[in-house]
Order: sequence, then C-alpha cells, then structure tokens
Amino acid sequence: MPADRLRPVFPLLYAALVFGLSGCKQPADTTAPAQDAPASAAGKVAAVADAVNPMASPREEVVAAMRKLMDARSYRALMQHEGDPRGTMTNTVEFVAPDRFRMEMAGVGTQYVIGDTMTMTMDGRPMQVPMPKGTVSQWRDPVNFREAEASMTAQALGNDTVDGIPAHKYLVHQTTPKPADFTLWIGADGLPLQMRVSGDANGQAVTTTVRYSRINDPAIVIEAPK
Repeated sequence: MPADRLRPVFPLLYAALVFGLSGCKQPADTTAPAQDAPASAAGKVAAVADAVNPMASPREEVVAAMRKLMDARSYRALMQHEGDPRGTMTNTVEFVAPDRFRMEMAGVGTQYVIGDTMTMTMDGRPMQVPMPKGTVSQWRDPVNFREAEASMTAQALGNDTVDGIPAHKYLVHQTTPKPADFTLWIGADGLPLQMRVSGDANGQAVTTTVRYSRINDPAIVIEAPK
C-alpha cells in the first residue's frame, strides 16, 4: 500500500526536476500567447521577460533554468492533473535540500519523506515506512539531468505571463532518459515558473501543469510528525 500511494506524485516530481516525463510524447500547449492584450501591458511583459538573457539561445535558457531548479535549496510545486476520470486532481510538493519532501496528495493526505524514510499518518498515528536506499537521490540524480540536457532542443514561443508574472515561453523536446515534449515558462530571474505536459495515460488524455513558487524560501521547513 505505501508503495502504491507514492506512485502518483513521485514520477511527476522527478519529471519536474529532470524531464523524466515518460509516456508524454504529444507536444504540450504549443500555442503562442494571446496578441490582443493592450500595447502597454504587452510591452511591459516583453521588457521584463527579455531580462532573462536576450543573447542566449532557447536551449541555453531552458538548461540554465533547470540547473537553477536542481540547485535550489527549497521550493513549492503545485501539480494539477486534468483529464483523469475522477476529475481534476491537485497535489502539492514542498522540497528542502538535500532530501526532504512534504506531499499533500488528493484523496491520500500528507506524506513526508526524509532521507530514505517515508512517514504517513494512519488512524491518527504517524507511521514510518523504510524506502529502498538511494530512492530519493535517484530522483535528483545529476547524471539523469545531464542525459536529458544532451538530447534536449527548445523552441521559443514568445513572451507570456504566469499568474501575472512576465515570462518567456518554450516548447521543449528531449529523447533521454525518456522521450518527452513539454511547455516551460521561465521568469525574469531565470527560474522556472510553470511546466505543462500533455500525454496519454492508460488510453486517457491527461494534462499536467506544475506551478513553481517559493524557490529558495528559507521559511519552508519540513519535519516529519512524531
């Protein structure tokens, strides 16, 4: 049971970190941003978004952004899954380096992973479940990231906003460690703001959107319940 409960969130967390988006080979949200915004607003978006690095290639900007996420001391990721027969599902993952995760999973509750130990609450009591040694480290393995980086290509889709925050938008394709196409939004600070991927899960069209926030926020503290 514990292993089954882990499956819905950790493949997505791994995907968000090192592009391991298995089974999602369809291009994700390739449409360009809307062009009917007021000229002043569009100009502001472009000016701030261009501060990312106007001289870098799309691939270089995407690689740099994901490296920053890999190196982050902490972050929060809101994962929204659309297309599931059960309806839209939302999971939240918080991370504190090097190996602490807190996951709020729809229909399951809150789980904690610290090192190779997972803690969940059963019948009102915290229960610790050992995990195979090295499970967490492989989710953030830099070797996997380098494999993804080596095969990656990126196409600039112009300027956009995410929750009102100016961003550059990219369509990204990779072949290793697993084939994937996804859309990535990068803010003016060079950090990922949002990732979206569409694919086929058990014959069902599913779209997953990951919204990043609180990157390097020292206020995120993760302690397992006792």
